[in-house]
Amino acid sequence: MKRVHLPAPPADVAPPATADTARRRELVARSRQMGVPRGYGRERGLRIVAEPRTLAFIGYDISQRPQWLIPDAARAWFAMRADAAKGLVELQVVSAFRSVEYQVGIIERKVARGLAMADILKVSAAPGYSEHHSGRALDVTTPGFAVLEEEFERSPAFAWLVRHAGGYGFALSYPRGNPHAIAYEPWHWCWHRRRV
Repeated sequence: MKRVHLPAPPADVAPPATADTARRRELVARSRQMGVPRGYGRERGLRIVAEPRTLAFIGYDISQRPQWLIPDAARAWFAMRADAAKGLVELQVVSAFRSVEYQVGIIERKVARGLAMADILKVSAAPGYSEHHSGRALDVTTPGFAVLEEEFERSPAFAWLVRHAGGYGFALSYPRGNPHAIAYEPWHWCWHRRRV
C-alpha cells in the first residue's frame, strides 16, 4: 500500500486532551455511581482501553467537528476512504477518538433523559471500555442513509467495507450476536494494527 501522509490540523484546532491514570480511575468511578456495574468488563468480555499519547488529525466529521485517530489508523483510514471513492463509494466520519471523559458525558446525558443503565449499556460501551478511547475506532456513514442506524447495512458503503476493510486493517466490532452484548453496529469499525 502506498505511504499516506497525514495532514496537519488547522492552527486553531488542538488534539483533545487524554486523561492520566488517576483521572481515568475517577471517571470510571463516576460512571459506577451512575449505575455501571462493577463487574461490567468481566461480564461483557471487555477490557479497559488505554487512551493514546499521540493522535493525528483526520479532518472533520459530518457535523464539522475535528476528528482524530492514532497515526497508523489515520493512514489506513485515508487509504481506505480514497480507494472506496475510486469505486464511487463515499465514506464519511461520524465519530473517531472519544476520551473517557467524553464517554462519561454521553452516559450522563442518557441518564438525565431517564434511560435505564441496562438500556444505555446495550448501545454504548461504559466509560473506560469503548474502542473509541483507543484512537483506532471509527463510526462511519454515507450520504442517503440515517446516521448510526442499522439501515447502514443496506448501503453500498457497508457492502464495500465488508469486502475491503480487512485489507486496510479494519474490522466490524459489533456484529449481530456479538459476545459483548452490545447492539449490532454496522457503522462501527476498528483498526487492528496493520501498518500502512
